[in-house]
Amino acid sequence: MTQVIVHIDERLLEEAQRLSGAKTKEEIIELALHELIHRLRRRQIASHAGAVELELTQEDLRRMREGR
Repeated sequence: MTQVIVHIDERLLEEAQRLSGAKTKEEIIELALHELIHRLRRRQIASHAGAVELELTQEDLRRMREGR
């Protein structure tokens, strides 16, 4: 684990703690980083939407749904 000294607006920390239910400042920061990473990954995936052409028939989709 890395130790870092940062200056963060106390009001932001308090609101984040109240909204998230986090018990410590460390927990708030880790939660915020996880949320940021998750959001950026979703954005990255969304930017690739339509980049791949799939040629699937209705029958192919039906078989995939049925697990065959």
